[in-house]
Amino acid sequence: MSDLDEAIALLRSCRLIPEAQVRELCYKARELLIEEANVVLVDAPVTICGDIHGQFHDLMELFRVGGDVPDTNYLFMGDFVDRGFYSLETFLLLLCLKVRYPDRITLIRGNHESRQITTVYGFYDECIRKYGSANVWRYCCEVFDYLALGALVLGASSELEPTGSGLNNAAQATLPPDDGVLETEVLNSKGEVTMSSYRRRQRSLSDASTDSRNISPPRDISATRGQAPTRSGMPGTGATSDATGSIGSRTGAILCVHGGLSPVIDTVDRIRLIDRKQEVPHEGAMCDLLWSDPDDIEGWGLSPRGAGFLFGGDIVKRFNYMNDLSLVARAHQLVMEGYKEMFDGGIVTVWSAPNYCYRCGNVAAILELGEDTSGGGTIARSNGDQGRSNGVSGDVETHVLSPGRRYRVFEAAAQDTRGMPAKKPVADYFL
Repeated sequence: MSDLDEAIALLRSCRLIPEAQVRELCYKARELLIEEANVVLVDAPVTICGDIHGQFHDLMELFRVGGDVPDTNYLFMGDFVDRGFYSLETFLLLLCLKVRYPDRITLIRGNHESRQITTVYGFYDECIRKYGSANVWRYCCEVFDYLALGALVLGASSELEPTGSGLNNAAQATLPPDDGVLETEVLNSKGEVTMSSYRRRQRSLSDASTDSRNISPPRDISATRGQAPTRSGMPGTGATSDATGSIGSRTGAILCVHGGLSPVIDTVDRIRLIDRKQEVPHEGAMCDLLWSDPDDIEGWGLSPRGAGFLFGGDIVKRFNYMNDLSLVARAHQLVMEGYKEMFDGGIVTVWSAPNYCYRCGNVAAILELGEDTSGGGTIARSNGDQGRSNGVSGDVETHVLSPGRRYRVFEAAAQDTRGMPAKKPVADYFL
């Protein structure tokens, strides 16, 4: 067994590795992360996870429900530390898994992966308490600066294969129509289906134009009518070609960020231009990606957090349209049900810390996206603002189908599986 495998085994048992090994691990992680772009490209299938916040035993429950690394491909959307009692064990384990299986786990930055925030909400104090100095905190903070700001999931399927478990009474209420396609499924921690939803199968372009249920999210093309795209570029950019999108698939890309959108970012390409290797600034594009929240408003609004912005459904729909996205996945906000879809399915919040702060009583969820095999395996994509005619129907297929989404909802790990330290979390922070 290699030193890294031994470290993983030790951390899985919720025991810390020596400081010298932490220093070496963080150095290797920085070498790996510096090669990643600001927006990491991730191929489906993938399981998307929200905030963990140092709740180590609940992370183990997440792996039990969703499958272990490297058997399952994971994407974590930040906030690994603070609040919980085991931020060190949580972050170091995820970092070990990243170094050991770099292609099977993706870590992006949250607003708590910051020097300023961690000195207030627990991680700094935990490092001092467990290692006797701030050295490990400094090593980890250097890694924070190299974490990507987002991820773009490509090759997701628009349909779900039904699970083998039978429907319970709640799910029976949404039995499929004769030509229905399973689009959303919710499972509990036992793998039992608790809810499912269907959309009508799209048979032709003429059918699609009259059935709004096939469009996710709804597109507002009024702003682009008469403006034929002329740009061309790589996946997820605001650049376009006259391709029809994803070859062999009409499911758009899924953008994953920790917080949300920014008024100074209109294309995914602008995220790629940010200099991310720094402490999280107090304002600007990088700050907004880590701090902003969706809200039931029109346009942009001031955030009560004091950083980032609030943004409405019109902002999400236009951003998704301009970037050929079918969904924005984010974390950052406590959701009592574990997940919350907003704006006709254009954005979803995923929360993966059950019983947050060991007292909120919420459940957690992870989001599974399946692979689109209709193109015979690997799917070449040109997601971006790609040639979808000029906003006038009839030229090119313009509809982007939403991905099939399977949510696995789970509760906090049993109390007898965890040993609670005597020290309580530092502050009451529920933002």
